[in-house]
Amino acid sequence: MCRYLLLFLMLSFAASAQNPDSLDTHSRDSIRYTNLKARMSKTKFSRAVYRLLFRDVYNQGKVTEVKEIETNPFTAYEGMVIRKIYIRQLNILGESVYDTTRKGNQLERFLSKSVHTNTREGIIRRSFLLFSEGDDIQAHVLKDTERLLRSNRMFVDARIIVIPRKDVTWMADIMVLIQDSWSLNFSGGFSSFNKFRVGLENINVRGTTHSQRTAIRWDSKDTAKNGKFQFRAIYTIPYIGKTFITAQASLILERDLREQSIRFNRRFITTETKYAGALEFGHYKTRQMKRELESKDSVTLLLTDYKYYDFWIGRAFKFPFANSKLAQNSRIVTAFRHNKYDYDKRPEVAPNLNKNYWNRTATLVSLGFSNRNYKRDVLIYGFGRTEDVPVGSLIALTIGRENTEYGARGYGGIQFASGKYLPHNLGYMYLLGNFGSYSKNGTAQQGVINGELNYISNLIPFRYSFFRQFVNIKFAKGINRDPLDYLNISGDRGIRGINNDRLIGTKKLTIGTETVFFSDKSLLGFRIAYFVFADIGLVNGVPHLWKSPLYQGYGLGLRLRNENLTFNTLQLRFGYYVNIPELSSPTRFAASGNVPLRLRDFDISAPAIAPFQ
Repeated sequence: MCRYLLLFLMLSFAASAQNPDSLDTHSRDSIRYTNLKARMSKTKFSRAVYRLLFRDVYNQGKVTEVKEIETNPFTAYEGMVIRKIYIRQLNILGESVYDTTRKGNQLERFLSKSVHTNTREGIIRRSFLLFSEGDDIQAHVLKDTERLLRSNRMFVDARIIVIPRKDVTWMADIMVLIQDSWSLNFSGGFSSFNKFRVGLENINVRGTTHSQRTAIRWDSKDTAKNGKFQFRAIYTIPYIGKTFITAQASLILERDLREQSIRFNRRFITTETKYAGALEFGHYKTRQMKRELESKDSVTLLLTDYKYYDFWIGRAFKFPFANSKLAQNSRIVTAFRHNKYDYDKRPEVAPNLNKNYWNRTATLVSLGFSNRNYKRDVLIYGFGRTEDVPVGSLIALTIGRENTEYGARGYGGIQFASGKYLPHNLGYMYLLGNFGSYSKNGTAQQGVINGELNYISNLIPFRYSFFRQFVNIKFAKGINRDPLDYLNISGDRGIRGINNDRLIGTKKLTIGTETVFFSDKSLLGFRIAYFVFADIGLVNGVPHLWKSPLYQGYGLGLRLRNENLTFNTLQLRFGYYVNIPELSSPTRFAASGNVPLRLRDFDISAPAIAPFQ
């Protein structure tokens, strides 16, 4: 009880109304399922899975059984007609889409119904479901709908259950089980009334799925322009009606960034999506300190002020061999992109200097092949929620032309990516490769070659819990880059836990490894994961990469997360660093909010310039 009282004090109250359940009984939830607890108590491994998924044993008798991760549970109902769709929204605390007979205790029910507004049922039906009453059941559409719901921050998890009709054997009802996340997040810090910051984010405003983020910062002693009072407001609509178009408006008035922008975006959210695209325009002012690559002792204050617009549209076509197994999840995608950047303030530019800051207009076209599928898994980057792991590949060719104030130049690039579960339960591997370069008069200018390899081991049982091994290798090489255009291998780009502006160059190689132990214990409802890590990296200045010192970071820490809340994961980390220049101490301790990562998908989006990162 005390853990929920403490959690209750951490959260703010907001008056709200609870949507009524679409179904009043739980009997239909358990159709075609067996006793989960009894089945999962037979082996040490299955008991550990149960303890990770369920905090307590709430039920006796029939409850829902978690489907095998690698299967599509809807295949058996392919072709049936959907008679009725029911939406059942679970309490944010105490309940689970894995077990709908779980009710939670009295405090959990009170908090769920009194301080949270569930997502409006009409919005779920209109904007998130890929099927309607009267449609034929298609297994991949139901599976894609589950994934679509889980991919949005306002939902912890989602499940779809097919309930065949007994009176009409060719018809079935659909139950959509949804559990919201906690919607209100607070952030801030207070040193004195002369220096403080406060922020509020609501990811589901009054159950509309709209997201609003507002933050202010005050520092009366900051002498920089726009430094005393800083403000940020971002409003997002995840899907406009049934269009699956996301809209976002941003107003940022901060010391180092001033932004006014509007974005509309529609992704290839499933393999059945035919059209995708985006339109955005805005005004940016930035302020940053940059070192000169050739003289790392020279620091430049870089100010930019520019306006831009960016537009792209893409069309997906089914694979020509319609009867092949490959064609089910494969698409050929063509796309067109046009953008313009107009600078009012920038560093000095010349025909061979600071090309990133030229006034320019670009037109790009791409042709690509994408094969996409997903497998459900747990305990990768999440702490028990269902995670949809992309499995597939893509290859995309991009060409284009850029008109600049110093003449026109062409662009050509190619991207390849592949991800799959390895045989013999050896884990998951993801490969990514990019090459792209501008060219003028037959000479390459401002290009990049980069690649990445990610490996994630299978869950390895350890007593009542599990651990995973993560490995990440990144390589990048710049071609004819400018002095202010370089790579940095500190932080999330290589040696985690430090932010150092001397680890820069035009070539880099980083290797990172992390072992994560997912504990079966919890603290005030927050799951605990312990980790140890090791990072090494090479980065050149002007000489060869292999003449770089071997920069190193080693450490350990823990992460705390409650998947029912949308707070960032709390991370405590201790690190020891070797060969890092201008580091006051080789040891570092940090507490931070860590945003949960997601695996990269294989949907082809806008034609893009190969990133130099």
